[in-house]
This record gives sequence, structure tokens and C-alpha cells, in this order.
Amino acid sequence: MNQDWRELQKLAHQTFTAHVESVTDWSAPTPDVEWDVRQLVSHVIEEQQWVPHLLAGRTIGEARARMDPLSDDLVAEWHRHSATATDAWSAVDLNASVRLSYDTMPASQYLSEQVADVVVHSWDLARAIGADDRLDDALVEAAWSVFEPQRDTLEASGLYASPVTVDPAAPLQSKLLALTGRDDRVAA
Repeated sequence: MNQDWRELQKLAHQTFTAHVESVTDWSAPTPDVEWDVRQLVSHVIEEQQWVPHLLAGRTIGEARARMDPLSDDLVAEWHRHSATATDAWSAVDLNASVRLSYDTMPASQYLSEQVADVVVHSWDLARAIGADDRLDDALVEAAWSVFEPQRDTLEASGLYASPVTVDPAAPLQSKLLALTGRDDRVAA
């Protein structure tokens, strides 16, 4: 699959936006048992805060010094930081190097990781608020292409829970979620 990661980033953000705008209970639990809805949304926003700074060539320390704490209006914060991140992705040379906390990589790889993270957390948020949790097939395929090659290192990274065993014939969305420690067979 030849992916247009910039378009996938926009689609992933549109999906997350729809769910953020539907939140009524910010303290509701999420499938990620360490976070409630407020913490989950804050995490995704904070990841977007980094994007313009890191794509501009700043170090982690330089970027951190330019970031403001989030206000209590997470819907407005999401809109602001999603738009800023999307603009930065639109302007960057995807072959440029980006310095992250754990490695230096091409912007294209950072973009694919960002998309995959938003996709999985869109499902988390949809589940938490009782919304339709079906993900766009293109987003699922894109996120799978990022996470599946990292199968053996995802759990060790500490970023995701242990993989869940699913039937090999399960839909790709179920396999993707299972790989990141989520079980879509469990009722919300």
C-alpha cells in the first residue's frame, strides 16, 4: 500500500476531532486503563504540540521551553494544536531529519508514527464516549504498517500494553488493536 501520510494525518485528525467534540464526561474511563478521557485527550494534544517545534529543527529541550501548559478547554486546545501540527506537516520536507527523545529519524517516519498514535487513540476515545469505534480502513492499514513490524518491541517500549491474542481471521482493525494491547471484543 502506497500511503499519502499527509492525507492520512488529516483524516486521523478529523476522526479524533469528531470524538473530542462529542465528549460529555471528561472523567470517563478509557480502554487505556491508566487514563481517563481528559488524560487521553491531553496526551494526544501534547503530542501535537511537539510537532511544529521538532519539524522546525529544535531539540527536545528547545521545544519543551516553547510549549505552554494546556488550558482546561481541551476542545479548543485540540483544534489549535491539531491545526498547527497539520500546517507544519504540510510544509515540511519529509526527508528532513527530526530529533526525537529516542532517536533521529526522517520526518516521514515521525509522521507515520504520529498518524498511528492518533488512530489508536481515536479508537480509545470512541470507546470511552460510546461512539462508533469503527476506524477508516485506510487509517487501520496505515497504522498496521507502522505497528506490525514493531510487534516484538511494542510491549517492551512501555508505550502499549501486552498484545491480546485474537483469531488470525479477525478483521485488521481487531488485529491492530490487539497488537497495542486492546481487545475490541470487550464491551465498552
